[in-house]
Amino acid sequence: MEPTADLFEIMRTTRSMRRLKPDPVPEDLIARILEAGTCAASGGNSQNWRFLLIRDAAVKAAAAVWWRKAWDETAGPRYRAGGPPPGMDGDKFARLLDAVDHLAAHIHEAPIWIVPCWAGPRGSGASIYPAVQNMLLAARALGLGATLTTVYLMHEKEAEAAMGIADGFHSYAILPIGWPRGKFGPVRRAPLSEVVFDGAWGTPWSTEKT
Repeated sequence: MEPTADLFEIMRTTRSMRRLKPDPVPEDLIARILEAGTCAASGGNSQNWRFLLIRDAAVKAAAAVWWRKAWDETAGPRYRAGGPPPGMDGDKFARLLDAVDHLAAHIHEAPIWIVPCWAGPRGSGASIYPAVQNMLLAARALGLGATLTTVYLMHEKEAEAAMGIADGFHSYAILPIGWPRGKFGPVRRAPLSEVVFDGAWGTPWSTEKT
C-alpha cells in the first residue's frame, strides 16, 4: 500500500485508533514505520533509542495486566470525574472513554506493539517522542491504526519487567499497531484562538490583520 501523500491531511486525521483487528501486519510496513521513527531528531544526534517489537501473546498479556490496572484504578476514574476536553461534547467524550475501555480489555490482541525506549535515566522524552510521532504519522499514512499509550507507566517497573526491558533503558510508551476497525477522521481540537497568544500572554491570536 502506498502512503497517503498529503502530510497536513495525515496530521489532521491521525486519530488515536484504539479498536484494532488482530490480523497480522506485513513486516515491510513495520519496517517503514520504524524507519520513520529513526528519521526523527535526537539530542546531539545521539540516537540512544531502541525500539522493542513485541509479538508474543504471552508477553503482551503479562504487560497488559499493568495497563488495565492503571486505567481501571487510577486514570479511568480521573478522566470520568472531569468534563469533556476542548472540541468535544459529552457524547463524543463518552465514546472516547468507551474506546479506551475497549483498548484496556484488548490491547494484548493488537498484532504488534512497538515500545520506544531510551538509554539512561528517565528524562523529559525530548529525544524519543519525536520518533514516536513520526511512527504514528507513518502508520496513518500506511492505513494502519495506532495510539500512543503511557498509562502503564504508573506501574513502570512491573510492566517493563514483563516486557523484558534491559537494565539501563526506560520505555516511554506502548504503541499498539494493527488494522483499524473504525475509520480515520478529523481530530477534535480547540480553535487556535483559544490556545495561541499573540505577542502577550492572554492576547488571542487571529488570522484577521488590521
